[in-house]
Amino acid sequence: MSSIRRPGNRRPAVTAAAVVGVLVLTATACSSGDAGDRTAQARPSERPSSNEDLGIPDKLPEDLPTSLKDLEKWRNGEWKNWDRDQWIREGSDFVNPYIKDHWKPDRMEDAEDNGKRVPADVESASGASATGPEPRPVEARNVKTPYTSNAAPAGKVFMETPKGPMVCSGTVVQDPRNPGRSNLVATAGHCVHSGKNGGWLRNIMFVPAYNNRGLPPAQVRNAQPQDVAPYGQWWTEWAQTSDYWIKQGAQSGGGGAQQDFAVLQVRPQQRTNKSLEETVGAAVKINFNAPAAERFSGLSSYGYPAAPPYDGAKMYSCTDKPGSLSIDPSQPALYRIGCTMTGGSSGGGWFMKGESGKAELVSVNSIGPQPATWLAGPRLGPTAKNVFDSISKKYANKN
Repeated sequence: MSSIRRPGNRRPAVTAAAVVGVLVLTATACSSGDAGDRTAQARPSERPSSNEDLGIPDKLPEDLPTSLKDLEKWRNGEWKNWDRDQWIREGSDFVNPYIKDHWKPDRMEDAEDNGKRVPADVESASGASATGPEPRPVEARNVKTPYTSNAAPAGKVFMETPKGPMVCSGTVVQDPRNPGRSNLVATAGHCVHSGKNGGWLRNIMFVPAYNNRGLPPAQVRNAQPQDVAPYGQWWTEWAQTSDYWIKQGAQSGGGGAQQDFAVLQVRPQQRTNKSLEETVGAAVKINFNAPAAERFSGLSSYGYPAAPPYDGAKMYSCTDKPGSLSIDPSQPALYRIGCTMTGGSSGGGWFMKGESGKAELVSVNSIGPQPATWLAGPRLGPTAKNVFDSISKKYANKN
């Protein structure tokens, strides 16, 4: 890749370099360190059921179907009949029954962006504070195809909401309790839970390397399965996010963004003996001790922007030297970079170059203004690590 240059920008251009084998990323950190994040309060729940067809826990919340008959109704469409006042909210109440062939290519194509937007002048509108000026826009660039060779761990996360099917982005991440056999995907909290005014989203599914050849939307609908989902579909068996997001998260204005992080435990729609990491051939380490924004010479963000002028069909990336943005002074400041990616890129990974020379995930896309000129993502510290450890421990040695 060539250097990213912006007219009138006096900051040094950030040079892109290939790291982490099959995942092309850019970024370097001067050193490592961490600020004092609060401890996460996301809670693990009952152990998974052996009922592989439904993928539901042994014990169901009282306000969910409690018989197989009712669950069959849910799988046949009753999940659409949502009562906003009856959404399940607690971290221990996630449930995501598998619905066969639910996410067909046309439904995936119709999914709209699940973006979290803030005012362009977020500092004056919400009392937020930033270090340095607002970043200048960095034009998002197409990720080289095929994604299976250039960005295999990245993909799209699909979910049902009361407003219809929506989409985010995600990254396959390493699981130290299942080394080499991870089934974990990092994404944004708002891609799995609607925050303080809602509850858990449903029918959540991950497609790594979606639209592998970068086909235009008109061709995706009728494309071969190996082009749309080269590694298959991976249904979410469990999701974990922070209590801070559940209690403070908002669809606009930036509330909850500083802990807007989630991890999915997934399983293949078609059963195999291979884990997600083995299937994809790569997984990225999460760095929970990354330095503050000013210590970076550059960070790279990846995702599938779906809101105009993008269409959600292709993967893009931005690279820029980050600044910081704080909406809640009690939480670590967000990283912020110039980037024109829109909603749909939510949950896509931010990467630095680790000491080993390989890419490490340090954040996920959370918020940005409309029109899109910048993106911000949470700095992953102890709170995010607790979210990650909860789900990793829940499935330790079970993959």
